[in-house]
Amino acid sequence: MNLKSLTFKGGVNVPGHKEMTENLPIKRAVEPAVVTIPLHQHTGAPCEALVKVGDRVKVGQKIGQSDAFVSASVHSSVSGIVKSITPMAIPTGLIVDCIVIESDGKGELDEPITEPKDLEELTSDEIIQIIREAGITGMGGAGFPTHVKLSPPSGKKIDTIIINGAECEPYITADHRNMVEEPEKIVFGLKVIMKAVKVEKGIIAIEENKLDAISALIEASKDEPNITVIPLKVKYPQGDEKRLIDATLNRQVPSGGLPMDVGAIVCNISTTKAIAEAVQMGKPLYERVVTVTGNGIKEPKNLIVKIGTSFKDVIAQCGGFTEDAPGKIIMGGPMMGISQFSIDVPVIKGTGSILVLTEEEAKPVKVSPCIKCGKCLEVCPVKLQPLYLSTFSLKGRFDKAEEFHALDCVECGACSYICPAKRPLVESIRIAKKEIITKRKKAN
Repeated sequence: MNLKSLTFKGGVNVPGHKEMTENLPIKRAVEPAVVTIPLHQHTGAPCEALVKVGDRVKVGQKIGQSDAFVSASVHSSVSGIVKSITPMAIPTGLIVDCIVIESDGKGELDEPITEPKDLEELTSDEIIQIIREAGITGMGGAGFPTHVKLSPPSGKKIDTIIINGAECEPYITADHRNMVEEPEKIVFGLKVIMKAVKVEKGIIAIEENKLDAISALIEASKDEPNITVIPLKVKYPQGDEKRLIDATLNRQVPSGGLPMDVGAIVCNISTTKAIAEAVQMGKPLYERVVTVTGNGIKEPKNLIVKIGTSFKDVIAQCGGFTEDAPGKIIMGGPMMGISQFSIDVPVIKGTGSILVLTEEEAKPVKVSPCIKCGKCLEVCPVKLQPLYLSTFSLKGRFDKAEEFHALDCVECGACSYICPAKRPLVESIRIAKKEIITKRKKAN
């Protein structure tokens, strides 16, 4: 294989720690006895429950919906009885209404959301409707409703769809395994997206440390002249969509802009697979591949997990913890993941990984004064000045942080990682962003 690897300016090299699970085939998790399905696990308006306590539901049955355009329906991942509908905490830190369902173990399927059809028979509008009915969201963590992303305003001309196979976040291998084991679905999903948005050019971008995935996708797309597999250099945050566009298309998304402003749409690998399954099988999004990994877990695995399964049940299927008490549990990876306060939270559509660190790994580090070394400026992929943004935030000068483009920060954590003084750079910038956004909302 002799393909030139592409990348962006800036970024940082971080240890991958993917050896724990990168060669482990995907296995199906044990059917959960109870699932807790949040009605709000996406960007946008929360869903209203379509069922009530005592109702019997089937696998794939729509149980939550919103009339708002920016929202995503939710579906039951088991067949059984609705036991309660109550506010509960979810891995993102929010408390939202959740539907608790007790499984009957039968796995009885609901009617598919669409009848099987050849892709050529489907119109763009029909594809968008199928994706909306399936409740598909961005599964890389952001949770943005996919039907919205694939419905750009009439003034935005899209010419390229990019499928994000970088998976640059350490430890996580869910997308990698999806690409290796089901490359045909990835290619078909990309073709569906291309038809939905009416574009002729598709790119699958994969970091070069996943040579088996690159080979699998090249083989699966060999008869697709409009689809190109592009290897990327191994660098963090290579998977950020704006960095991906820069690397593959040499286009820079403007400050405050979106990928569609430069003619591109980026979709995650797992999202693309879910789209393929929705069109080919009429299957809504009610399960996903989750990497369970880290030195704090006894038996790391890649598992197909039903949405609503508790972290506790998933961890138990991986042998439990290596220590009496874990040092830290994170949904996602160590750079951008969200630390958990409890393992009694449910797997949601954006749960790509459950990472368990040991007590030694999670031990706090000593913070010292900034020495103005400039390393954070060198690695920032957005060309910001993290040391100043952090200082403004810590001093409560959020107007100044806004002036220095705090809202352009992608919260990748490269600055905090490289900082020799171990300053809480990204954490403080994140606070500034929230304050700026809150102030803008109040002004409107």
